[in-house]
Amino acid sequence: MEIAFLGLGNMGFPMARNLLRAGHSLKVWNRTPEKAKELIAEGAEVAATPADAVTKGAAVVTMLSDDQALESLAKGPNGFLKPLGNGLHVSMSTVSPALNRRLAVEHTAFGGSLVAAPVFGRPDAAAAAKLNIPCSGPAGARAKALPILKALGQRVQDFGEDPGAANVVKLCGNYLIFAATQALAESLAVAQANGLDRRDVLEFYVSTNFACPVYQAYGGRIADEDYSEGGFKLGLAFKDLRLFGEQSGTRGLKLLDLLENRFGEAMGKGWEEMDVTALAKLVKGI
Repeated sequence: MEIAFLGLGNMGFPMARNLLRAGHSLKVWNRTPEKAKELIAEGAEVAATPADAVTKGAAVVTMLSDDQALESLAKGPNGFLKPLGNGLHVSMSTVSPALNRRLAVEHTAFGGSLVAAPVFGRPDAAAAAKLNIPCSGPAGARAKALPILKALGQRVQDFGEDPGAANVVKLCGNYLIFAATQALAESLAVAQANGLDRRDVLEFYVSTNFACPVYQAYGGRIADEDYSEGGFKLGLAFKDLRLFGEQSGTRGLKLLDLLENRFGEAMGKGWEEMDVTALAKLVKGI
């Protein structure tokens, strides 16, 4: 397929590379063009603007940081929405469901369509094409997007016609990750306070009842006290938590209150560029 890929960050770069390696024709754009150099060597073209990256009737994949970035690239000066025309927008950023729903309506005005397909997985999973991808949007558009998604992930799950549904799944899933991170931090702190080695305890957990990628990847950083900039920056995670809160309405989620306080404290300390596991530094005993 002829694809434009917009956003070559920690996740976007390996995803774009996998599309190239799957045989797709790729034109890329990034705010920092230097990030595209390796992809040029592998056959990608670099566009000067988002509008220049897209071809009418083809496909565009967006992997951006937040609502503002996506809306700006779609509809701002040199935006891609109109030049894409009747093409396909695969929106893979973690953004609000409301934004994808609005953009979907605006794409239809030009005969185009939007499929929401945010991803689960850190950069190493992106590089290995092992992402897990919920998707939603019009049935025909989902079918057209499938070759793109299969080149990027190990599982693609259909969540129907609503172009915001996949982002609800993503935000709820990230909430589970944040809750697991908090629980891991507290559990390992208690183990350490009782004279146990955190790494030994974690290795027992992740090889028995908690043998899953979330506990393995996030738990390892907590056990090793490695909170350096990672694949999931705390500032972006806080954005996702706030978006989840917007979906929850007035349901009085007590764990959400706790996590918002934890994130607020961490952001107040200037930790937004650290990995989200830096929340563990706020747990007494770690």
